[in-house]
Amino acid sequence: MTTEPTPTPAPPTKNMHFIREIIAADNRSGKYGGQVVTRFPPEPNGYLHIGHAKAICLDFGMALENNGRCHLRMDDTNPVKEDVEYTDAIKEDVRWLGFDWGPHYYHASDYFEQMYELACGLIRDGKAYVCELTSEEWKDYRGIPTEPGRESPFRQRSPEENLDLFQRMRAGEFPDGSKVLRAKIDMTSPNLHMRDPVIYRILHVPHPHAGDQWCIYPMYDYAHPIEDAIEKITHSMCTLEFEVHRPLYDWVIQNCNLFPSQQIEFARLELTYTVMSKRKLLELVRQKHVNGWDDPRLPTLCGLRRRGVPPAAIREFCERIGVTKYDSLTDVALLEHCIRDDLNKTVPRAMAVLDPVRLVFDNPDELPATIQAANNPEDPAAGAREIPFEPELFIEREDFAEVPPPKYFRLAPGKSVRLRNAGFVTCTGFEKDAAGNITLIRGRFTPMNQPVKVKATIHWVPAQAARPVEVRLYDRLFTVPEPDADKNVDFMTHLNPDSLQTVQALAEPSLLAAQPGDRFQFERIGYFYAEPDSRPNAPVFNRTVTLKDSWKG
Repeated sequence: MTTEPTPTPAPPTKNMHFIREIIAADNRSGKYGGQVVTRFPPEPNGYLHIGHAKAICLDFGMALENNGRCHLRMDDTNPVKEDVEYTDAIKEDVRWLGFDWGPHYYHASDYFEQMYELACGLIRDGKAYVCELTSEEWKDYRGIPTEPGRESPFRQRSPEENLDLFQRMRAGEFPDGSKVLRAKIDMTSPNLHMRDPVIYRILHVPHPHAGDQWCIYPMYDYAHPIEDAIEKITHSMCTLEFEVHRPLYDWVIQNCNLFPSQQIEFARLELTYTVMSKRKLLELVRQKHVNGWDDPRLPTLCGLRRRGVPPAAIREFCERIGVTKYDSLTDVALLEHCIRDDLNKTVPRAMAVLDPVRLVFDNPDELPATIQAANNPEDPAAGAREIPFEPELFIEREDFAEVPPPKYFRLAPGKSVRLRNAGFVTCTGFEKDAAGNITLIRGRFTPMNQPVKVKATIHWVPAQAARPVEVRLYDRLFTVPEPDADKNVDFMTHLNPDSLQTVQALAEPSLLAAQPGDRFQFERIGYFYAEPDSRPNAPVFNRTVTLKDSWKG
């Protein structure tokens, strides 16, 4: 797939939110000496989606606004689910979205030795111990939030014994699941995450980045504050589900005597007609309800890219939705609006007919040979193109009605419409086949400079010069706003059977020269993107978004 050059993000129209206020207050107080250092720390166990875009824009955006820096870090503490494929895709997506981490690219696994030494320090200080309870036994010992838990029978081991066992865990002497290292905190805490949480487990699995050096791996809640502190991250932003983990984040920093990074939580993005769960997205891919991770119907960034969504539109969308401390559901129509708003200013126009019916003129001798059409009315510098105008055209079948319903202003017997950029046509007759389908429309042409009153304009293509092209009409993947709201109903029961329709359209001849990655507005239809895998002189066009919200779901 082709990739677009990394754009320089335009300065956002700032909406003041609580994270901007926190950073501004820290800068005024000199808390970090005026430094703002953030990080985007994805786990390389899946493809990024539009929800991650919100975090990317926030992490990099706050650094850019404050003359700071943002690190890209792969939070690769679980080798069972991680893959280099995901690492490469994440880097491509962040660059495509318009951000650059410069020299500040890191892996959590680069810090494994430091994490190990810090864990040994906790053991020596009596703040961590090796536990041999099974996971099921531990659930019983940990208890419930409203009642205190019970101490592990291994909690009172001496630091010397714990250190010896932990070193032997690293040496590979014990099987998976037989032992863990726990932080010794507070078994009476109402926060279950503070009841002696696991900070290391045994996994005899090679690591995609670190190789086969390790058979013990740190848990995320232990590793993440250490990673932040080593990199001197000042503002560590994450989603609200980590709010309950913050006391443990702070505990690790305080008890390991680390740089005082601060964790700040914000509400994640939830979008209508969409699922964001990595697990559910993986199900859709594995069960072949979509054609891979970059299917244009998915909310993955590679899917949005293949659909033709410009990265500037995603950045604008993320700025508009703002940053809050409460969960909410954002209407996908706002994202679609941002896409249209961006494309309308920059994208050239063209004409294509998706469901053609022939229109034949009664007065062919009075027709112009060609017409001039503006490439983009929003951009005078875009110039114009010349389109052949022939005695026979193709128009959309839905633009003619034998018996027009009320308030139907398009073509009908005895009625007139404007032909885009060309003139007017008045219907003088039509023909039907044995099944009653309209096969041909007859009409009389009138030049644009004549005083013909019409209420509608339709598009067209010249019958002889038009060229066939494949058009993929992508729509929303689900039929209901919240497909996974009811946990008792399989979210896949809400899949939209018409989320992809492929048609053979007829296009004006200029579209045949479209290169992979080119964008167009098909007049009166929508915005389209030349499929990256298109062959020369045979473009395939993916619908990015309709001209307006025409969803009927």
